[in-house]
Amino acid sequence: LASSDLSNTYLYRTKLSYADLQNANLSGANLTEANLIGANLTGANLTGANLTGANLCNATMPDGTVSQQGCP
Repeated sequence: LASSDLSNTYLYRTKLSYADLQNANLSGANLTEANLIGANLTGANLTGANLTGANLCNATMPDGTVSQQGCP
């Protein structure tokens, strides 16, 4: 999924754990309650994306930081 155009897609509760989403366009995507545990979002565009309730535990964020959101 690296470099994919997933802009404005409905990904509610989608299981994307450990997905390679480097440089993906997720602008405007609905990622509400999505499972993004360990996903690689380096360089991804999340402008306007809805991440409400998403599990980002150990996900690498667009800026290269590792998220702890959703970790126990």
